[in-house]
Amino acid sequence: MQKLSPAQIAEALASLPGWTFEDGCLCRRYQFPSFTHAMAFFAGAGTVAERMDHHPDWSNVYNRVTVRLSTHDAGGVTQLDVDLASRMEQLAARLL
Repeated sequence: MQKLSPAQIAEALASLPGWTFEDGCLCRRYQFPSFTHAMAFFAGAGTVAERMDHHPDWSNVYNRVTVRLSTHDAGGVTQLDVDLASRMEQLAARLL
């Protein structure tokens, strides 16, 4: 998997509302209506990540979920991160 260029990352972010590029990672902070919604997101996104064999660095506090994506083997953001972020957006849209 090839690390994306800064221009490719900027292009990807244009289609990922709410996502930013921080410290070499794609980042997003979600705030759900409740803890239950946040856990539903965790379960759904976790299943997607497992199928993709690409696991996020993420955390949860009550109704908030923070996600950081990068491909450690490539040393930065790859298309795999962009794809997982896109899938996470689809899941979150159902819960927000």
